[in-house]
Amino acid sequence: MSRWKELPAELHPHIRHLIVRLRKLKDHGELSTRQLAAKTGYSTKAWERYLNGRTLPPREAVEAIARISGDNPARLLVLHEMAAERWAKGDRTTPPTRHSTPATPEHEPAEQQPHGRLLHAAIAVGAVALVLSVSTAILLAVQLAEARATAKNNRAGTAAAESDITAPDPASVLPALYTCRPQQTDGHWYAGHSHTQETVVAYGHTGSEVIEAQCLLRRTGISPGDIDGIFGPLTQRAVKRLQIREKLTPDGVIGPRTWKALRGTAQK
Repeated sequence: MSRWKELPAELHPHIRHLIVRLRKLKDHGELSTRQLAAKTGYSTKAWERYLNGRTLPPREAVEAIARISGDNPARLLVLHEMAAERWAKGDRTTPPTRHSTPATPEHEPAEQQPHGRLLHAAIAVGAVALVLSVSTAILLAVQLAEARATAKNNRAGTAAAESDITAPDPASVLPALYTCRPQQTDGHWYAGHSHTQETVVAYGHTGSEVIEAQCLLRRTGISPGDIDGIFGPLTQRAVKRLQIREKLTPDGVIGPRTWKALRGTAQK
């Protein structure tokens, strides 16, 4: 379990809630910042800034840590959207109360001083109510995101059952690393995970086609990071490097022409 630095006390509750959630995901996955950087494509120093509240993490970084932790990204993206709105407006600290307790003049009669204490108590109660309302709003937003995600998963499951197709479970792909055994057959290179030459594979995809592409990228001398079957930032960067080298459009998407380059059949 990481020993975290205490977040700034004045940090806005929306931003604080997002950072605390990201810290829990890192601790739950028992990941060091170096491992987190290797799996997400964002540097160790960047993650240190994100997790200590000095910089707001980008949406892609939030999606990446949710994916490798096996968490539902919808909940985190709701928190990120709320935090980003505050960050963009420069409203990064807890909103101050509108009134302050007036100082009691030295010459004020003793019988009037209780009014100052009452005002101070009223302000304290108002501040507590504000914090509770903000926390309630965050909780409702997270519950709404979970409900939407559950409904989406149910619709996807129903569609798969009707078409009698069993979809791969992304959670089963996440923690695994795969072995590459490239072999050349009839002038084509294959790594043993897929024989496709036309399937379009892009950022966010998972599965055997991604594993095949990662193995073939490594064979060409361009590292996609871990062979984990996840098309993340490192894999996308490696695909663009290959496309530039082969004089293809560097869009980071693997289509028929990029598959030809990976399998060693691209036309010069």
